Amino acid sequence: MREDYVAEEEQFNCCQPFNPESWDNKVLFWKNKIFLMDHVFILFRKPLNIERVMKRLDSKVRNAGAHVLGSMCLTDRTSKRNMNLYLAVDKEVPGVKNISLTGKFYSKVYEGQIYDTKEWSDDYKLLMRAKGLTIKKWFMWYITCPKCAKEYGKNYVVIICEVESGES
Repeated sequence: MREDYVAEEEQFNCCQPFNPESWDNKVLFWKNKIFLMDHVFILFRKPLNIERVMKRLDSKVRNAGAHVLGSMCLTDRTSKRNMNLYLAVDKEVPGVKNISLTGKFYSKVYEGQIYDTKEWSDDYKLLMRAKGLTIKKWFMWYITCPKCAKEYGKNYVVIICEVESGES
């Protein structure tokens, strides 16, 4: 095998490095933040068609001359077999469902295996209660694919929820 080929292979990461401090325990105020929305099918807690959906969205983004913002791809579990996927972009893209999010959001970073999701979710709910915040809409941001998480040695997940003061 060629030496330069090995060097390229070792440096390959499809997911960008992530700085958890930028997202841990942060209040976010979004105004008309644009996302492309699509659906992913799930079987035994694993997304089946996520690669196909991401490739389709990527193609639409490129064809529209748009850009993905910070690799942000939020998910929203709608049932045991389905989840919505929200890809942050810099402008609306034709041929795909565009939505915008406006409001106050709170982000918290977790690190570990995907099987820790229930523990993270319980912790997040307690944190929101302690801060006097009510969760309106729940999103998960899985930062890296399994291959990159293994390569980086970290598997970060960010819970981002739209929140409001619990004193309404």
